[in-house]
This record gives sequence, structure tokens and C-alpha cells, in this order.
Amino acid sequence: MENQQIKKWEDYTEYAVEQARRLLEIDSPSGYGEKVTEYLLQELERIGVKASRTCKGGVLADFGGENSEDALLLEAHCDTLGAMVHQIKENGRLKVTPVGGMRPENAEAENCRILTKEGEVYEGTCQLINASVHVNDDYTVKRSWDSLEIVIDEPVNSKEAVKALGIMNGDYVCFEPRTRVTKSGYIKSRFLDDKLSAGILLAVGKYLKEKQITPARRVYAHFTIYEEVGHGGAASCPAGVTEAWSVDMGCVGEGLECTEHQVSICAKDSGGPYSYEVVRRMIRTAKENNIDFAVDIYPHYGSDVEATLNAGNDIRHGLIGPGVYASHGYERSHKDGVRNTFRLICCYLEEEG
Repeated sequence: MENQQIKKWEDYTEYAVEQARRLLEIDSPSGYGEKVTEYLLQELERIGVKASRTCKGGVLADFGGENSEDALLLEAHCDTLGAMVHQIKENGRLKVTPVGGMRPENAEAENCRILTKEGEVYEGTCQLINASVHVNDDYTVKRSWDSLEIVIDEPVNSKEAVKALGIMNGDYVCFEPRTRVTKSGYIKSRFLDDKLSAGILLAVGKYLKEKQITPARRVYAHFTIYEEVGHGGAASCPAGVTEAWSVDMGCVGEGLECTEHQVSICAKDSGGPYSYEVVRRMIRTAKENNIDFAVDIYPHYGSDVEATLNAGNDIRHGLIGPGVYASHGYERSHKDGVRNTFRLICCYLEEEG
């Protein structure tokens, strides 16, 4: 029986990781969510979960459950960091402005795609201005969005030639995620924040449907597309929701206990403490089910559920996620962290019954 239980968790862990892979293949910097939400709607329909697109462009799914007057909302975001064309330079290069907290140091030398408003896609590379080492003898220049530029992989060397391609100010620039899953179970990619947890929520929906589990409380999932700019969870909170969780990334770094193998439970971030009642119940659930977890305080962090709270919703709120190292850079997590996050959600829901 124990081996069957382990296999059950592993099957859903693999599904969550595979869904994260597929989501990561879809460019979706904040505000550019049409394609990623279309994929979510198709996959949710395939696994038997009712869902609809919100006015803001996210996806609201209904995982089922009994008491709709004491409902639980799970939130994960499918928008990522990125950039936008700020200026077409006279030499045919692009100056960009970041979308979300994309760091210039982490964008340098990365492949990217420029998405025009007419649907054309052009490849390019984010480079330091005058990037050739054999020409530039001063590589100590401070990295900023003023010292980097996008070199377009087209034969263009003037503003007019770039405009002739259909590229204009306001076009999105999407960075290559470079997703890898190693034999040892590590998951490496840009934008694991938060497509890894979006994959976990899909796995929760699949689990509830396949096992024919009806939670005692109604359970909704909101896949948002504006989290990285602060207002993803500010709308579309269904009536009757009394508790909401942001299922995002757990921070891994100096001064924190969480590792990439654990589920992180956040007690406080830059927006203040999370619900004491919710955090305490999360910890109890993890302990009772032998789930590997850590409790931490995130010094530089804000979440979707805080936007839900700030929008005026009277809810208890929490934040969990698989441990992720090098956040907002080339991130790394592990299948263990995925499994522990998935288990914490499922065990919490089943214990509620």
C-alpha cells in the first residue's frame, strides 16, 4: 500500500513537471497572456476541470467541492519577466525597458524573441553595447538597461530598416527560458517562478478529478497573468472565498532554511505577515503527513494573494511553493520540492473533509 501511495505522488509530480515544461515553452511576459491561457483552458478541459478566461486574461478554474460559502482559492501566475521595446536606435539595435523585475545582469548574452503587434516573431540577442572583447577593452561598465541592447538577427543597420520589419515601440521582448530537467531530478529554467507552481495546480486538479475526490470546501484555482507587475490577483476572487493561497516559489538563499527539495511556507514577506491561522494549519498538515517543509521570511517578495487582500477581499491568506534558487535569474528547483508542494495542497484539502 505504501509503495502504491509513493507511486501515486510520483505520477502526479511527473505530470506537474511536464506541464511546467510545456508552459515554459510559451512566451508570456506580464500582460501577454493569450497563448498561455489558451493552453491552460485546453489542458483543464482535457482533465475534466471547468474553467473560463477572465476579463483580465487569466484563467479561473473550479476544482469542485461542497461548501461554496467557505471556499478556498489557489493562485499561481503564468506571466513572466521580460522586456519591451523602448526605442529603435539609429544603428538598428533596440533599447528595451524591463517588464517586471528582470535584471539586466541576468539578461546579458541571452537569446530572445521580439513579438510584433502584427504577429511576426524575430530572433535576437541581448548584448552589452560594443560587446566584442577584441574591440572593447573595458568590460567593467555597470550593467543596466542603458548599457545593454537587443541585436536583431536580421540584416538591419538603421531605424528605418527595423521599422520596415514591423517592429515598433511597445513590442514585447521574450527571453529564452533554457529549460532542463536533469537525471538527478533538478529542474533548471528561467521563469520557474511561477510556471512550476502552475504545473502543480494543474496536477492538483487532475488528482481531484481522477481520484473522484470532492473536498468539503469549494476549491478554485486562478492562473493570473499580471503578478510580476503587482496586480495579478487583484480581481476574479469568486464569491464565498474565505481563504486564498498564493502557490508561487519558495525562496532559497543565505539566511533562509528552505532548500530546493522542500515546500516553503512563508510566514512573512515585504507585505507583512501571512494569516497565523493558515500558516499554523499548513505546518500541522506537513508534520502529520511527513512532508518535508521549511518556514521562512522572505525579505524582498510580494505575492498574488496580497493583491487579492489589498483589493478589499475579506480572506485569510497564505503563501507556499517549491524551493527555487536564483530567483529572477536562471532558476533551479527539484522534483522533491514539486512533490512536497503538491502533497501539502492535496493533504490539506483532504483533511478539510
